[in-house]
Amino acid sequence: MNATIFIVIPILTLLMFELGLNLKLQDFKLFKDRPKPVLAGLIGQIVVLPALAWLIGWALHLEPVFLIGFVLIACCPGGSSSNVFSMLAKGDVALSVSLTACSSIITLFTVPLILEWVTTAASSTVDVHLPVGNLVVQNIVLMLVPIIVGIAVRKKWESAAEKIHKVLSKIAFPALIFLATVFFIKNREAIIANFGQLGLSITVLILLAMASGVVLSRSLRLNTQERRTIVIEIGMQNAAQAITIASSPLVFGDDRYAIPAIIYALMMNVILIIYVAVVKNR
Repeated sequence: MNATIFIVIPILTLLMFELGLNLKLQDFKLFKDRPKPVLAGLIGQIVVLPALAWLIGWALHLEPVFLIGFVLIACCPGGSSSNVFSMLAKGDVALSVSLTACSSIITLFTVPLILEWVTTAASSTVDVHLPVGNLVVQNIVLMLVPIIVGIAVRKKWESAAEKIHKVLSKIAFPALIFLATVFFIKNREAIIANFGQLGLSITVLILLAMASGVVLSRSLRLNTQERRTIVIEIGMQNAAQAITIASSPLVFGDDRYAIPAIIYALMMNVILIIYVAVVKNR
C-alpha cells in the first residue's frame, strides 16, 4: 500500500471537519434567498470547469494518466481556503461559505460520474478502471461524515467549535502545502519532466476558469463582492481531495494521477494571491 495515503487521509479529514465547524444549516439555504450568485458559482465549478479541463487536456495532448488527473482536480469542490481568499479580496464571504458547502455535497456524486466518463474515454489508450462504488463510499466517509460531525459540534458546542475552528483554520493551509510538498518530493522526477506541459495546462485552466466566473457574474448582473467571490470559487478547487482519490488504493492507487493536483495547488495559490492584490488595489 502507498505509505503516503496515511498522510493524505488525516489531512483531508481534518480539512473537511474544519469546514463543517465553519458551517451553519442556513449556509445551505442561501440559494433560496439569493439564487443567482449561488447558481453562477455552482455552474462554474460543476459544469464549466470540468468541461474546460477536458478541452484543454485534449487540445494540448496530455498523456491519458495526466488527462484523467487534470479533469479530476477540475471536478473537485472548492476548498475551505477559498473563504479566506474571498475575505482578503473583500468579496462576499457568506456566499463563499455557502458555495463551498453546496459544492462539497454535490460533488460527492458528480465526481464519480465525470471520472467514469473520462476514464472510459481514456481506456482505449491506457489500462485504467474506476471503481465507482469505492469512490462514492470513500467520498462519503472522508468528506461527508467529517463535515456533518463538524456541523453537529458547532450546533451543540458553539463556543468550543469557534475555538477549535480558529486553531484548525491556521493549520489548514500549511497542511495542504505539506501534503503537496510530500508528493512533490516523492514524485519530483515525473513532476519536473512534465512541469512544462502540465504547468501551462493548469495555468490556462485557472485563468479561463476565473474568466468564466467574470462572464457568468456579469451576465447575471451580480455586484462586485459577489463577482469577486465567484471568480475565486471557480478558480480554487480542493487539491487535497484530488490527491486522496488519486493515491487511494480503493480508487486509482497511483500517485501519477495526483501530479496535476500537486502542480495545481502551487499555481492556484500564486495566481489567486496576484488576483487578490490587484482587486484590493483597485
